[in-house]
Amino acid sequence: MPFQRKTFKFRPVAKNCPFCAANTVPDYKELSSLDKYTSERGKILSKARTGLCSTHQRMVTTEIKHARYIGFMPFIVRA
Repeated sequence: MPFQRKTFKFRPVAKNCPFCAANTVPDYKELSSLDKYTSERGKILSKARTGLCSTHQRMVTTEIKHARYIGFMPFIVRA
């Protein structure tokens, strides 16, 4: 029997958007809130992993890119 890979299926997070609950928008200057939506390697996490709504996921992505361009956040994290 040939080698079979075990498929890893992550569980999506429930859609509990903290920005909708607090009626706020993400800002590129609030690094503590944006840091929760990046991986330990510095990649932007998907909507299924963060639990954000579509509108705020797009805003978070734009604000992370803005913070990276200005120099508040790194593009990649070296190990």
